[in-house]
Amino acid sequence: MTKTDLFESPDYYQLDELLTDENKLIRKSVRDWVKKEVSPIIEDYAQRAEFPKQLLKGLAEIGAFGPTIPTKYGGLGLDYMAYGLIMQEIERGDSGIRSTASVQGSLVMYPIYAYGSEDQKIKYLPKLATGELMGCFGLTEPDHGSDPGGMTTNFKDAGDHYVLNGAKMWISNAPFADIAIVWAKNEQGKIQGLIVERGMKGFSTPETHNKWSLRASATGELVFDNVKVPKENLLPNVTGLKGPLGCLNQARYGIAWGAIGAAMDCYDTALRYAKERNQFGKPIAAFQLQQKKLAEMITEITKAQLLVWRLATLKNENKATPAQISMAKRNSVETAINIAREARQILGGMGITGEYPIMRHMMNLESVITYEGTHDIHLLITGMDITGEEAFK
Repeated sequence: MTKTDLFESPDYYQLDELLTDENKLIRKSVRDWVKKEVSPIIEDYAQRAEFPKQLLKGLAEIGAFGPTIPTKYGGLGLDYMAYGLIMQEIERGDSGIRSTASVQGSLVMYPIYAYGSEDQKIKYLPKLATGELMGCFGLTEPDHGSDPGGMTTNFKDAGDHYVLNGAKMWISNAPFADIAIVWAKNEQGKIQGLIVERGMKGFSTPETHNKWSLRASATGELVFDNVKVPKENLLPNVTGLKGPLGCLNQARYGIAWGAIGAAMDCYDTALRYAKERNQFGKPIAAFQLQQKKLAEMITEITKAQLLVWRLATLKNENKATPAQISMAKRNSVETAINIAREARQILGGMGITGEYPIMRHMMNLESVITYEGTHDIHLLITGMDITGEEAFK
């Protein structure tokens, strides 16, 4: 049975007045697509732990792949407010689907655009924008997560090519990606980026199974066993951790908006349910404790909306700092995960079923709170920014 997606977006402080007509039009087109293409199928795919690959074409058509990339390279040349709204609407549907779009745009297209040669941009970006090519991003290793500088994946100069060895894990899109942006150490121990293509001998992408979270997203490993990578596949314009961290800033920005979408979906579901569910002769929305939950939800959503709206404004002016992005990512995900848990309680036993999206969002957010910088690391980034003292080590 296909259920109708009745989602209505909360806007308690009339923030729509701060958006341009173009922003609202883009948001509407993405929201309509999510209601039509994602909502009817997502519970089934999450239950089966399968990625709905048929959505890739639609994601490309709504501009979800690299929306801020200039039109010259196949992107839409949109501003960061539009990018945020697109991520919000997609994650309102499912965090795993938003992860797929985030990786493609922020972690694959962005580094090629920001750090690549003109030949690399022309070769890869238009095909990535249309979804003809799909990509993934290799930074995290089995023994190096929050400390990427300790990575052991490396490449050596072999004359007309490089030889790449090592492994990456927890890589979204890995099982089906056509290319991987891989961060590895050169012979001087400096980190550089390489474009590794599927089919290169010694390159494999085993899928990660048995996940309780992001079940409708494809996750895998990247394994490099003496992979020969052509020299023209080295990203020439960045060296060191600032390369991958620059990409992560883009992705974290998208998550700051996206997680609010998941929070909105849980709130909207809980509010609708509370008005319809009767106990003791009246709707449960009439009881003080349920009103407390709902009032706190909309308050936190509104605060988060204001934070990311301001962040988008700063990003458009090229003023947003990595620490400001960290604060927003951390706040949005914490807000969303708390709202998901409270919403689940409002729904009682029904909250754990696939008939409603809440438990799926809650499980997804357990990944989102950790990836692209853990909850604790983002806290320490803020701490370092305000005190000038580094508490990481």
